[in-house]
Amino acid sequence: MAVKTLECALKSGSSKVPQALTNRAPPAADSSQNRAIRKVLCGGVWPPMGSVTATTRKAKGKLSDPDVLVDLVSRISEGIYITNSAGKIIDANPGFLRLTGIKSLEELKLYRTTDFLSPQQHSAEIAMLNRDGHVKDFELTFHLPDGTVRTVLDTAYAAKDPLTGQTTYRGVVRDITERKSLEGMLHEQSVRDPLTGCFNRRGLTEFEKREGIKQWGCIVVDIDDFKHYNDTFGHLAGDEALTSLTRFLFRHLRSDASIVRMGGDEFLILLPSVDLIQTKQTANRIEAAAAQEGPTPFSMGYAARDGEEKLEMTIHRADQNLYGVRTFMRTQSKERRKK
Repeated sequence: MAVKTLECALKSGSSKVPQALTNRAPPAADSSQNRAIRKVLCGGVWPPMGSVTATTRKAKGKLSDPDVLVDLVSRISEGIYITNSAGKIIDANPGFLRLTGIKSLEELKLYRTTDFLSPQQHSAEIAMLNRDGHVKDFELTFHLPDGTVRTVLDTAYAAKDPLTGQTTYRGVVRDITERKSLEGMLHEQSVRDPLTGCFNRRGLTEFEKREGIKQWGCIVVDIDDFKHYNDTFGHLAGDEALTSLTRFLFRHLRSDASIVRMGGDEFLILLPSVDLIQTKQTANRIEAAAAQEGPTPFSMGYAARDGEEKLEMTIHRADQNLYGVRTFMRTQSKERRKK
């Protein structure tokens, strides 16, 4: 009876619900009467196309399905987070917990973003987020509570709550520590001499770029009569002479010095932030050590940067001065071979 009364009301165009229905207790959710009333209200179609149930069923398996999004966020290996402008961590997914090594969200909320990032990195990213509204693949270095360091790429955006006006930052971080390590290894291989472990000529460009306008010193080291030695005793003996010399030089240089194998039997020592006097002192120290434990006879020439000259010019002047410093194994009368 109630259904028929409601049908008549709807057909007549009345917007009022019949009194007989309003005075009745609502039918049980699974009753046939309840289903019939809903069918009438929806024009004979159930479930209604605009209802929550229909939308959910239609979106099943798609990103518009809230259940799918929840499952995705909980399973994805990348870390997903929400923070506020004060650096407080509001929420994060299990992937973020795995990345940081923190066991629970409650424990994570005790930290702030500045506990993981340097102030410089944090300020730079926040400034970009506030300026552009988003960042993409922003490289960050995470310093974690257990002492480990991870490199991540952060993609995030700023969101402002229309009710409170509070700005939050929502992002995804991807751990690239292993990739970064591999890139470093590949880079090292590209700038290192495989026999001696010294830099190759590519290291010259990096050194000059790194030092900029600073002073530097160069010492050219050349093994004496290496070709004759190599021809007489063989290439294996020649390789051993090269590696022995580089080990000797490394032992008598400060930690920030670099050795470049320029080719064949010629090496270059690069000394950052030194003048001519300091460069000469280093050459003298190597000469004195060679007198006691030099593995093979060699000659040296040195120079320091003059003004803002290019590294290539400093190396050229050091090479021209190659006759100036001799090791104990060379006699004063023996002329150095021509190149």
